[in-house]
Amino acid sequence: MHRESRGALFKSFLLSVRPQLFLFAGMAIIFGVIYFLNRQPLSLFFYSMQVSAFLLLIYLFIHYFQYAKRYKLISSLDLVTASSLEDLQSISGPVDRLYIEKMETLLGQLRESENLHAERQTDQLDYFTLWLHQIKTPIAAISLLTQSSKAAEAKQISQELVRLEDYTHMALNYIKLEESGTDLDLSLVDVDELVKKAVKKYSILFIYKGIRLDYQPLEMKVLSDGKWLQNLLEQVLSNSLKYTPQGTISIYRDSAHSETLIIEDTGIGIRSEDLPKIFNKGYSGMNGRLHEKSTGLGLFLSKKICQRLGHRIMIDSLPDQGTRVAIDMSRADLQVFD
Repeated sequence: MHRESRGALFKSFLLSVRPQLFLFAGMAIIFGVIYFLNRQPLSLFFYSMQVSAFLLLIYLFIHYFQYAKRYKLISSLDLVTASSLEDLQSISGPVDRLYIEKMETLLGQLRESENLHAERQTDQLDYFTLWLHQIKTPIAAISLLTQSSKAAEAKQISQELVRLEDYTHMALNYIKLEESGTDLDLSLVDVDELVKKAVKKYSILFIYKGIRLDYQPLEMKVLSDGKWLQNLLEQVLSNSLKYTPQGTISIYRDSAHSETLIIEDTGIGIRSEDLPKIFNKGYSGMNGRLHEKSTGLGLFLSKKICQRLGHRIMIDSLPDQGTRVAIDMSRADLQVFD
């Protein structure tokens, strides 16, 4: 045991035996007064005190080791469990055992409450996941209807359907990312194919808003999970489209870092005071509050996906000038074996 721990143990022990020490001191004073009033020899008094002090030291010595054992056991408890309480009960007194029994009762009630809460949470999650999967069917049906319609409103409906599909995928991705033990399917992924799929998905928004796409073939293959990387690119591109009323969105490879993808827009940008918080869950910043388009989950999920994939995402932005998102897909810790 470290010196600091021993000091804390000894200090705690002295505090616990203060009543006994005060009682001994009080009795010594009382007996000293009695011996003095009865004119008894002081040598007899000192002899009595020596015997009493010797017996007290034996008691304190035995009690100290019992106390130290309990102190170490309690200090080492990171989590209160039934087995740890049993170990503690074996070296405790009657009053301590009563406390431990109460702790065991409360621990049992806490476990029942946690199990009930976990069951309810699982049921709600299952229902929510089922609903998200089922909502895809009417979305697909409406999308087919709008494609066959020539009405002017069909384009507007198609845009809203893209946004609705985005929010549905965002919710599903959030659930999957929160689940523990989600496995990754790592392989060499052609980033150009993923970018083309993302651009095709949002082509209706490019056309309707009149935004020009400046896409330079990346010729980049990276070690990643294709599905999650696709979700990441779609999320970043969706954000750029959301906050770019007009202008250009550029997708290119960083010339200084060969495994870094850049998605840059000429949109409304992000204020410098909002930049440190943009990856926080639920934070939408001034742009989200003004335009009422942000859920505050998009960049949060992007960051989580990057962490899961082992990539890095960095954002630079200036108000009224645009935003530059850099996704570093290098994975120095992993190698591909042919």
